[in-house]
Amino acid sequence: MPTKVENWKSEVYGNEIREHLMEFAEEGWDAIPEDEHDAWFERFKWWGLYHQRKGQESYFMMRIGTPNGVLEPGQLEVVAEIADEYARGPVDNPEFGGAYCDWTTRQSIQLHWIKLEDIPEIFEKLEANDLGTQQACGDSWRNIVGCPVAGKDKHEHIDAWPVAEELHETFKGNDDYSNLPRKWKVAVTGCDQGCGQGDINDLAFEPATKEVDGEEKLGFNIRVGGGLSRKEPRFSRSIDVWVPPEQAADIGHGMSALFREYGDREDRFNARIKFLVDEWGTEKMRDVLQEEFVDFELKTAGENMRESYTYNAGGEEHGDHVGVHEQPDGNYYVGLDVLVGRMGVDDVYELAELADEYGSGEVRLTQRQNIIVTDVDSDRLDEFLDEPLLETYSPDPHPFMRGSIACTGTEFCSLSIVETKNRQVRYARWLKDNVELPEGVEDFHIHLSGCTASCAQPQIADISLRGMKTRKDGEPVEALDIGLGGGLGENPHFADWVEMRVPADEVPGYIRNLLATFEDEREEGQTFREFVAERDEDTLQDLAEAEETSYEDPYMHNTKMTWYPYADEDDMADSPAPTDAEGNSLAPADD
Repeated sequence: MPTKVENWKSEVYGNEIREHLMEFAEEGWDAIPEDEHDAWFERFKWWGLYHQRKGQESYFMMRIGTPNGVLEPGQLEVVAEIADEYARGPVDNPEFGGAYCDWTTRQSIQLHWIKLEDIPEIFEKLEANDLGTQQACGDSWRNIVGCPVAGKDKHEHIDAWPVAEELHETFKGNDDYSNLPRKWKVAVTGCDQGCGQGDINDLAFEPATKEVDGEEKLGFNIRVGGGLSRKEPRFSRSIDVWVPPEQAADIGHGMSALFREYGDREDRFNARIKFLVDEWGTEKMRDVLQEEFVDFELKTAGENMRESYTYNAGGEEHGDHVGVHEQPDGNYYVGLDVLVGRMGVDDVYELAELADEYGSGEVRLTQRQNIIVTDVDSDRLDEFLDEPLLETYSPDPHPFMRGSIACTGTEFCSLSIVETKNRQVRYARWLKDNVELPEGVEDFHIHLSGCTASCAQPQIADISLRGMKTRKDGEPVEALDIGLGGGLGENPHFADWVEMRVPADEVPGYIRNLLATFEDEREEGQTFREFVAERDEDTLQDLAEAEETSYEDPYMHNTKMTWYPYADEDDMADSPAPTDAEGNSLAPADD
């Protein structure tokens, strides 16, 4: 039997949702029948809208998709204007203020506190500037990810931007692929550095050479079935197929149609292609693709170009693109570190101005929640680097600041178990001020995810943190599972989970003690990943102890049960939600 979500989708889904969305926006929040909330909220995702959590009724998160992370000249300013005007809620965030933009781990943009009644105006402004939210969420092709500096990078073997752009234009809004069993995530990479993260995507195009008709040609090997969530991570697997760039869209058609027809629609938790690859194996996957979904003979895989593909490998890393890098044309791109991927709206305005003044106006988003200013004039590079804004968003940050990634957390997300964004900010600052990294360690990655959905991609970090609950001194407190040694690369490895339910205020002490052990016991020149990889599970569990330190955590209470973790009065009963179009409370008054 189809799931309830499949039944909802069979009634209304895809592009047709927009008409209903606009009607609800005109009539207001109360127009959505209460017994249909779940159905409509599921459908709204297709247009980039997630209803926020309990206590925040009538407010939405909006996701804006940017193919391959590319924001063309002028678009960043538009995003800032929308955030400034429409993304302000009833309470400010103590770290980031009243309006801000979140850069995500899939090169998209998220805005919060969006009102349904403002959707028509927001859509009009976005679409007038070639931006949009269509398929940013939902059971369809998601935002195409890849190397954020495709076409501007000296490390690339092939410019993957035209391929990513073609896939985006082909499948965005395509009714034939608008209703898949679950989300469909695609990565396109033309370089060997791993920034496209094809290992953890449903479908990955990765650079490879192939002799065709006696001539060596550049193209892509195809990998299928990667993903992190549900405590069942998978690396994508080769299906022994190589294609030239001009056939990439054909493979996109074929693989997503295969998923559409054979993906599981009766068990939503099993409805990802990684589980179909588990069931079928890669040989059958290739055979079915060939026999049913493409009309040309598939070529066998070529020679991959992933030998130096690296993330968290501990050497000279390029994958996060932070820093100053020369482009092939002699200009520069400058990768700026954005702590936990969140930037206040005033800073977004200023960055848009700087991108116009010193570069082409184009900026690009990375899968490390950072932002890149491209095409900086070589003659003005030093002047750009002296801009005061770059003191906050540094191209040369401390490793603990550079490596900090966090998901949305209980601030807005109904799935999250713990507070994340502000906590990881506090972690990074405390570690920077109180912990010395061992000699030679210039990159160190800590990813904090509020639940097992893995939006912060914790399994591929040096230190992985995952939201849980525990008791401390007899009281319930927020806690984190701790994993070690994850990373992508030539020898990819998911983190080994070694400590469970550590009280959140004791995690910085654990990290400090762990790094002290690493410094004492490492071999000369040994990376953290190598150090972890050579130890068995029992040894890893004995490496360090959690402990309280001078670090103080204001979010130890159950933030999931607050209406907003940062409100002075945060009980559910204190929530003003739901609110009308002007933000006035519609909640019934207490008797």
